[in-house]
Amino acid sequence: MDFLRPASWEEALAAKAEHPTAVPIAGGTDVMVEINFDHRRPEYLLDLNRIGELSEWEVGSDGGTVRLGASVPYTRIMDHLRPQLPGLALAAHTVGSPQIRNRGSVGGNLGAASPAGDSHPALLSAGAEVEAESVRGTRMIPVEEFYTGVKRNALAPDELIRAIHIKSADGPQQFSKVGTRNAMVIAVCAFGLALHPENRTVKTGIGSAAPTPVRAREAEDFLNAALADGGFWDSGKTITPSIAKQFAELCSGACNPIDDVRGSAKYRRHAVGIMARRTLGWAWEAYRGSSMGGAQCA
Repeated sequence: MDFLRPASWEEALAAKAEHPTAVPIAGGTDVMVEINFDHRRPEYLLDLNRIGELSEWEVGSDGGTVRLGASVPYTRIMDHLRPQLPGLALAAHTVGSPQIRNRGSVGGNLGAASPAGDSHPALLSAGAEVEAESVRGTRMIPVEEFYTGVKRNALAPDELIRAIHIKSADGPQQFSKVGTRNAMVIAVCAFGLALHPENRTVKTGIGSAAPTPVRAREAEDFLNAALADGGFWDSGKTITPSIAKQFAELCSGACNPIDDVRGSAKYRRHAVGIMARRTLGWAWEAYRGSSMGGAQCA
């Protein structure tokens, strides 16, 4: 196994172009586990730790979008970007141990493309885009198009993830995760939800309940229509139990889970429905109680 150690982003792209099978490594929280257990033996490792810009972030001058470097650790998201990315900050809290959160990153989570990755539901519900680059140029990939299969993604062999672009929250966001214990656990299933009052929509993200992370689009369409038709955004009134129940059932229906050592397919569908109903309730109550809900909610 050869170890490539570029000193700049340009050198990294050149190395990836020359060695398309090279596996990028920064935090190493997924890659090193696979190597240590002999589940993976790449010909080349591409160390990105010398490229400082990958560990930086910037918030747009208007506060509208966060450009998150691929190697920004989860801990920094929790400490510095919670106001802009509350759903992702909540998800970051559930990642591994403090040591893992200090090393692991959203870029690494995306590169691994595991259906159980903790950041995926929050990225889906927030409407993120992945900035992918090669020596051929840069392209933006909507996150829902990034996942192409179990541990497979839309990157070309010569591409690397440079950053993730995420709109700053304009409303409450929530994240919920079910595991076999309270910490240091791979998700049995997970659910992210974000309210977008600016365009009066709700977006979702489901993890570890299908071959790839997915949005519950039918559930979103139903809820968006119900909230609009019922005047909920303007009135700030409580969402009725029947609407919440139908939303939860449609979220369960969006799953395509498997039975494995962590949980059964039946349990995953049930748990996703429960998380959908609860996160919707939590987020809507936050909206009603905030200035975004207007005086009608007081």
